Amino acid sequence: MYLISYIILYPFIFLMSRMPFWLAYLVSDLLYYISYYIIRYRKKEVFYNLQLVFPEKSEKEITQIAKDFYAHFGDMLLESVKTFAMSEQEFEKRYHFKNQEIFLELAKKDKSIALVGAHYANWEWGILLNKKMPHQFFGAYNKLKNPYFDALIRKSRGKFGSILMATNETSALVRNNINHHILSTYVLVSDQSPMIQKAQYWRNFMGIKVPVHIGAETLAKKYDLAVVFFDVEKIKRGYYEVTFKLIAEDTSLYKNFEITDRYIDIVEAQIKRKPSLYFWTHKRWKHKDKAPIN
Repeated sequence: MYLISYIILYPFIFLMSRMPFWLAYLVSDLLYYISYYIIRYRKKEVFYNLQLVFPEKSEKEITQIAKDFYAHFGDMLLESVKTFAMSEQEFEKRYHFKNQEIFLELAKKDKSIALVGAHYANWEWGILLNKKMPHQFFGAYNKLKNPYFDALIRKSRGKFGSILMATNETSALVRNNINHHILSTYVLVSDQSPMIQKAQYWRNFMGIKVPVHIGAETLAKKYDLAVVFFDVEKIKRGYYEVTFKLIAEDTSLYKNFEITDRYIDIVEAQIKRKPSLYFWTHKRWKHKDKAPIN
């Protein structure tokens, strides 16, 4: 079954990845109309989330953010597919890193890095960063059940030398790299909801108390990694700019959860800056009613 689904879908992925961008964005416009007006993809969840975290906004404002989000969502889908066929020159033109010298400075101090970010704007094209740093670039991801598509994703995201690591393999990989003195950067997108049975830390996120992931902080403290935030700004359709923000260089100087708090604060500011670029389809606040009373 996995092979059959791959054989059926791969030709469409191949063709779409080779569309010129003007045509890809026409397809994105069509996806916006279909997902918002016809199939109403997770529309209740999107409006619920927006109304929950922006109670001060009017119905008209919420609707406009939702529509802008679905338009961006279509763009992201097509841009992700375009990744398969984009050249390095195309990436360079459309995805700009403002201050990657931060990696050179940390490398001089023999520091590996936990590079944290959120499901915001376009984080997929960050794979080009491996060409901009002295570190080996690793990206954590959830392994796909379909081994054929999993291999395809690994090949696409590794086109500039990046290496994907399954989330549950991260700690062992970091330990191995340290033992072999491999200077590395580990990309950890950590803004989603952890499994409730594994929740160790609760705090307000966009005004709502929820469990938050502390994996990046735990990893950074255990292995003496610097923590840097990956802040993406959408300049215009198909063009992005990334600024890196140092959260912590020496993690031993920070109290428990302080690094996580600084990370969440930056994500909140990012979302408030332009709410439509956040992934509102996720059930980020699903555990809010289970928050411990203290």
